[in-house]
Amino acid sequence: MVWNGTDDSKLESDGVRAVETQPGSIQVPPGRNIELHRGLKARHITMIAIGGAIGTGLIIGTGSALAKAGPASVLISYTFIGFIVYLVMCALGEMAAWLPLPSGFTGYAVRFVDPALGFALGWTYWCKYILITPNQMTAGALVIQYWLPADKVNPGVWITVFFILIVSINYFGVRFFGEFEFWLSSFKVIVILGVILLSLILALGGGPDHDRKGFRYWKDPGAFNTYIDDGAAGRFYAFWSTMVQATFAYLGTELVGVTVGEAQNPRKTIPRAIKLTFFRIVVFYVISVLLVGMLVPYDSEELAFAVSASSSAAASPFVVAIVLAGIPALPHILNACILLFVFSASNSDLYIATRTIYGLAREGKAPRFLTYTDARGVPIYSLAASAAFCLLAYMNVSNDSKTVFGYFVNLVTIFGLLTWVSILVAHIFFVRAREAQKVPLEDLPFRAPLGKWGSYFALFICILVSLTKSYDAFTHNPKWGNFDHKTFITSYLGIPIYILLIIGYKFIKKTEMARPETADLWSGKAAIDREEEEFLARQAELSEKKQNYGWFYKTFIGWLF
Repeated sequence: MVWNGTDDSKLESDGVRAVETQPGSIQVPPGRNIELHRGLKARHITMIAIGGAIGTGLIIGTGSALAKAGPASVLISYTFIGFIVYLVMCALGEMAAWLPLPSGFTGYAVRFVDPALGFALGWTYWCKYILITPNQMTAGALVIQYWLPADKVNPGVWITVFFILIVSINYFGVRFFGEFEFWLSSFKVIVILGVILLSLILALGGGPDHDRKGFRYWKDPGAFNTYIDDGAAGRFYAFWSTMVQATFAYLGTELVGVTVGEAQNPRKTIPRAIKLTFFRIVVFYVISVLLVGMLVPYDSEELAFAVSASSSAAASPFVVAIVLAGIPALPHILNACILLFVFSASNSDLYIATRTIYGLAREGKAPRFLTYTDARGVPIYSLAASAAFCLLAYMNVSNDSKTVFGYFVNLVTIFGLLTWVSILVAHIFFVRAREAQKVPLEDLPFRAPLGKWGSYFALFICILVSLTKSYDAFTHNPKWGNFDHKTFITSYLGIPIYILLIIGYKFIKKTEMARPETADLWSGKAAIDREEEEFLARQAELSEKKQNYGWFYKTFIGWLF
């Protein structure tokens, strides 16, 4: 195992097999390929961004938040965290449009802040995705228990099927992966829009029971549940607990920052995907949780993650809503769709984990052999290293699915929050460098609407949620003397790991923080500019008829986004 130890590798890819030649860069044996292929089209990037975000957090995890805090708390928390996510995405979009690096946002942390931050960000982000992938597989096994309880068919059977499928899809190359995710994510979007329409109809009394529910459950049992304490304090505790679930639901929206190395014309496709994030948040999240809160009372025994030990296996609150409305057969159909949702999310999560560790290796911050790609541009060793951690999902075989799911949510959420913190810090430093070096605003392909002040606000909220997200570990488990050590460890373990990675790398490598006047805003930009010009020239020569499925996407699907 060879470690390079470079602090800031400046990659200038020609899109085929370019190799770094600058001092301190990776030395690659002749004929050895380390380059990704730009095989992701604009429609692929758009749908991967949507598909990765519509997963267990929205479809399944919403049930946990609703049962604990009530519909009003869930609506407020999902709306507020959605605004924070939009600020994070805009910050990322400004940097990615200026300089689409193969290493993604870890490269921005290296260049604009400190190589130590890039090191810590890359490894914590990889940790997040090697945990969230088995988490999605865990959720898949839980969804299947709607039909086949664990005492009839061992969850390990379904985990094995998921594992083989997602590894195979990722192995066949980025073009196959992009096309597969495009159609599967398109199906997910159509289904979730159908569910939103159905939920609205049920809320207005259009179901078989002709029961016009409206906001009835906001009055009885109520809009706010209590947690830990009674009265206003209990309602606030319940509300704040949903901030964690809302954060988990939005994790994955930043993954477009990892796809820039394989995106065609990233200066156009990445900002476009990010600009539309606001509308996706409103439609897919805010409206969804509003309607499900109208259809399912928070004290329903049907919620799989309710505190009651006798809860059923109907994992999604959307399925519960249809069951309560008395629609036959449809719950089974929707549950099957949800299973595809989870499968798609786990597939894209493995992709992101693979590209993250590959990006670290490209910068000399991971073993060098992980940079190797095959003829299809697939980093096969990085894929194998990431896929190995999917085996954590087999913890389901001997443990309660809901318990494992909860621990994974805690770990993944803190890693996700630290990722957002790092992106926001990198953007603040990027703006400082841009202002110090007097880069004209009109030269930016995309600019964050609220600038660095929006990033400062989002940074404050992310840090606040990170430090307070599991306050109940100190107050709510009498068995351990009012201290839940398991929740505490899984909730906050990521913070010391993150800090130690920064301090350790900085101490060993003696790195220096980037200064605004000298921060590297330009290395690699000329090569990307040339690549963009060549791509646009080739596209101009192609007729729309020759673009696979392009006419179908633009005519029937593209307008939705």
